[in-house]
Amino acid sequence: MASADQRQELDCSICLTTYTDPVNLRCGHNFCRVCIDRVLDTQGGSGGYSCPECREEFRDRPALHRNITLRNIVETFRSTQLEEGKTGIFCTYCYHSPVPAVRSCLHCEASLCDNHLRVHSKAPEHVLTDPTTSMENRKCSIHRKLIEYYCTEDSACICVTCRLDGEHRGHKVETLDEASENKKQKLRNVLQKLMTEREETEKRVQSLQDRRRKVQEKSERVTALFIELRRHLEDLEERVRRNISSQEERISLSDLIHQLEIKKEDLSRKMEDIEELCNMTDPLTERHDRLLHDGGDLGVSGISHTLHTGLSYMIKEVNVFFNIQEASDILLDVNTAYNNLQISDDMKTVSWSDIKQNRPETPERFQRWSQVLSSQRFSSGRHYWEVDVRESEHCRVGMCYPSIERREWQSGIGYNKKSWGLWRSRGECSLIHDNKEIIISPDLSSNRVRIYVDYEDGELSFYDLCDPIRHLHTFTTTFTEPLHVGLCVGKGSITISGGEGRREK
Repeated sequence: MASADQRQELDCSICLTTYTDPVNLRCGHNFCRVCIDRVLDTQGGSGGYSCPECREEFRDRPALHRNITLRNIVETFRSTQLEEGKTGIFCTYCYHSPVPAVRSCLHCEASLCDNHLRVHSKAPEHVLTDPTTSMENRKCSIHRKLIEYYCTEDSACICVTCRLDGEHRGHKVETLDEASENKKQKLRNVLQKLMTEREETEKRVQSLQDRRRKVQEKSERVTALFIELRRHLEDLEERVRRNISSQEERISLSDLIHQLEIKKEDLSRKMEDIEELCNMTDPLTERHDRLLHDGGDLGVSGISHTLHTGLSYMIKEVNVFFNIQEASDILLDVNTAYNNLQISDDMKTVSWSDIKQNRPETPERFQRWSQVLSSQRFSSGRHYWEVDVRESEHCRVGMCYPSIERREWQSGIGYNKKSWGLWRSRGECSLIHDNKEIIISPDLSSNRVRIYVDYEDGELSFYDLCDPIRHLHTFTTTFTEPLHVGLCVGKGSITISGGEGRREK
């Protein structure tokens, strides 16, 4: 039989009971798995972790290692306790050697082994329970009778005498079992409510963590934007300085001053001639005045144009970034897809197939060109979306009105007034609208294209997502219908980027 000191070594320092599924930390201390998990969960919000016993700190949440040896010792101890009577309570009547008790009599206030239990009185007043040392607490302190009831009015445990003749006479009472079950049910209801609140709290924590992550990502994108703006400003400053230096090389300031002195003398002479004419009294006199000529300057207009062009581009990029922070989540409408096109399960990739898909011929479906439209449409605001064209050697991407023709040759994206598109084929790239083509040179430097639309301002812009981003062209018009994304695949496949937007350099 284990001594008291040895018995304490098998107790968890958190719950103070025998280990259940013991695990240990790197510092060597052991705990119940459930107990240490609960402690580490509470420490997670403080930014660090530590051992509850020795306070050794851990940078990350420590891994828990099962202590198999300790677990075997605990199981052996429990089986021994089970054989010895579980509780360590011994028979009151076995004086010479301690024998584990199997029952306790509340009436006799004694614990009994198997032998003494056989000869114990079977009278009703002798109430037997599991072995216990707290028999005094099971009796009424006034009448010294077994506590059997619970007074709901006074919230007190009472005996039968208290109920019939004592101060609780006439009160509403319940048996201890009924009162215990009612209390347990109330506790279960509270527990369920707390579990629900905990789940809601966990969801709110997760939501806030997601929000914090998005804010951090946006902050990083803003930082990257300003780094890019500073680089553009430095490049712009360098170009302006080079222009000024170039002009200074062409004409020195001394030469300019000399030219202005000559001009000043010429103007003074002309002023004297004009004054002389004004003072003449003979109106028939004819004089031929010399023409006034302006000299050159430092080309300020050219410098202003350079600054204006550079800053306008930068301001437009800033406006696009701050007004459009997330890419539109585009899904393809299979009801509009040409019959040789396959649409992926997530509705974001369209591929050419030599096998017809046997879809019904409807007014919405393209019959002439291998095209498909998006299910979303834009009738206001600013939006952008991106497409990956690396898997297609022949494709066209753009935007269309829903009234675009579906059966004729003119139904191709860009071959009519109702669509605008970027056409890429065999290393060549062009933009097309109303069957008018604009050649883009050189070809795309990357495999991703961004399309940006400002519906109210009537702007539709195409960008090559290389490093840095290259603006290809902007169509300007007045939109008269909602706009759908349009894709055309002659070979391979193309994929639309959806979900949260990314700003690439």
